[in-house]
Amino acid sequence: MEVIGKVKLIGEVQAFGANGFRKRELVVTTDDQYPQMIMIEFVQDKCDLLNGYAVGQDVKVAINLRGREWISPQGDTKYFNSVQGWRIESLAQSGAQGENLPPVDQFQPASDISNEEPDDLPF
Repeated sequence: MEVIGKVKLIGEVQAFGANGFRKRELVVTTDDQYPQMIMIEFVQDKCDLLNGYAVGQDVKVAINLRGREWISPQGDTKYFNSVQGWRIESLAQSGAQGENLPPVDQFQPASDISNEEPDDLPF
């Protein structure tokens, strides 16, 4: 599954317990009719995937939905869901909007344009 949207927040790496479990949270705002703010967890070595990304960047995140059951000491059963990211990529369009074009000052102005040509366009 994938979530596509704009980065709203990138959290700091959090460490839990003596076993070294780490997680980092990312919030992506979707570009739907009713935008959703989706919190995605990156765990363990996947935390480092968020390095180099910034708030406001358009991204596509590959996710897995995780669910687990918990039974309280009183015998009540509860269910929890989480969204875990395992890949992220920027949606910046390379080459779009002139990124690969030479600077404007390297172009010569056109000198052979004639205003005397008839305008034969039908509109």
